Amino acid sequence: MGRALDSIPEPFARALDEVAIVIDDEPSRQQLSDSGLGPDDGLYGLYEGVPRTEYAADWAALPNKITLFASYLIEDFPDAADLEREVRITVIHELAHHLGMSERRLHELGYE
Repeated sequence: MGRALDSIPEPFARALDEVAIVIDDEPSRQQLSDSGLGPDDGLYGLYEGVPRTEYAADWAALPNKITLFASYLIEDFPDAADLEREVRITVIHELAHHLGMSERRLHELGYE
């Protein structure tokens, strides 16, 4: 995971100092539900926190965090190089949510 995080470009790399990266096996039912997903859906990563662009984001009571879900990542990307690339893409995607970027903006930047 270290190499994947080391290769994250700016402005996303600076935002790594503002979020905790957590690895969990699978998302909880609540995390899936909050993401609009069902119990049979997979999820590689999830941002939980207050985006920088929201008022008083620096006053948030809980730390911002990105959770990576190992079981789905490892199952879908058994090759180490592919896994590293997907972890990088997933973390960038979730950091973009922290930075207040929309899915549309991510698409425009080529991060899907």
